[in-house]
Amino acid sequence: MKISIITVVFNGVSTIKHCIESVLNQDYDSIEYIIVDGNSNDGTKEVIKSYGNKIDIFLSEPDKGIYDAMNKGIELATGDIIGILNADDFYADQTVISSIAEAFKKTGADGCYADLNYVDGQDESVIKRKWVSGNYGPNSFLMGWMPPHPTFFVKRECYKKFGKFRLDMGSAADYELMLRMILKNGIKLAYVPRVTVKMRTGGVSNSTFKNRIEANKNDRKAWKINELTPWFFTLWLKPVRKIVQFL
Repeated sequence: MKISIITVVFNGVSTIKHCIESVLNQDYDSIEYIIVDGNSNDGTKEVIKSYGNKIDIFLSEPDKGIYDAMNKGIELATGDIIGILNADDFYADQTVISSIAEAFKKTGADGCYADLNYVDGQDESVIKRKWVSGNYGPNSFLMGWMPPHPTFFVKRECYKKFGKFRLDMGSAADYELMLRMILKNGIKLAYVPRVTVKMRTGGVSNSTFKNRIEANKNDRKAWKINELTPWFFTLWLKPVRKIVQFL
């Protein structure tokens, strides 16, 4: 089972090395590593190139944003399974991909997800938030649930069947994609109850109250375009659930 890991980056010279090392240090042998760069000008490309053929595919060109870059990576991927790791994130340890592969083999799932820790941008040993996903159930999305996207791995055939990221969804593109695949089309899911990814704090969609309102609008749009009907409190529960992550 080959697993393709896609990293998208633009001017991420301060974090890209750590991200790359966390992938290259995995103890799972069959990994295809793809990096899609948005034509960085801060030294990022030079760092990536220094790894030579350890990076299976490296594409650097202007794009229409992070989700356009992810779509490019998906198009390039040849693995059975695809996962996406952003340049600011890194895998928790060297056994992450092995545990993901084992979950797919044991369960026959189409996709799997895990837990994530938000860490301090300057000191990764300081945990700011803990995102414990928990098991998925038929009403999970209605209760404001979603899995952390950096922990989400899915069969490549699911992207072919159900589509890639929509570029008209703003910061909710990952939410819409998972809603489409998991709730609307019912792909079989497996939960890996462990932290697989550490994310540095500072996500765009939650950085200000204004951004949160915009994210909420896009979340509503995600339900509408998929012809799904949320409960009246569903999309307000989504940010409220994040409060628990600080406890």
